[in-house]
Amino acid sequence: MNKPALLIIDMLNDSFLSEQLIAKRAELCDSINKLLHFARENQFHILWVRQEFKADLSDAFLEMRDENINMYIEGTFGSKILEELQQMDEREIIKKRYSAFFHTELDDLLKELNPSFLVLAGVNTHACIRTAAIDAYQLDYRVQIISDCVASPDQRHHDVTLDYLERISKVVKLDKFKEEFNAG
Repeated sequence: MNKPALLIIDMLNDSFLSEQLIAKRAELCDSINKLLHFARENQFHILWVRQEFKADLSDAFLEMRDENINMYIEGTFGSKILEELQQMDEREIIKKRYSAFFHTELDDLLKELNPSFLVLAGVNTHACIRTAAIDAYQLDYRVQIISDCVASPDQRHHDVTLDYLERISKVVKLDKFKEEFNAG
């Protein structure tokens, strides 16, 4: 049987600069650590997806270049995965845009791994989670989003996005996901 693949998206120091996400950080990290523990116990493929740009922003998207937004700069503290997450020696995918699939090796890697489905966790629900879910759907991957393992600084956009994504993916709380997975 093929194993699922867990994608943990943009759980980086620079992702948690807004007051709204700072307030959710501890609870979100705790939920993701529980998901990671479950995924490792069940031998999921685990992939960490990180946004990262050159210091001169030459590979950053237009708004960042236009407004000289210096976030997620390679080699800096801001581009590193949060220290409270239990990262092990697992594969990292570097992305330059919202989607984990856009101009990355993710689709090729997933074709090799042949996961039974994808599980998404991380930030921001309305941007990076949404585009990864849509692109995965368009590439014919089955997607599950763990609703208590994703967050956005804007709760309204988070809620609207999860409502929308229920049309193309399964959105479920962590406890329900574990229960259903264990039931087969």
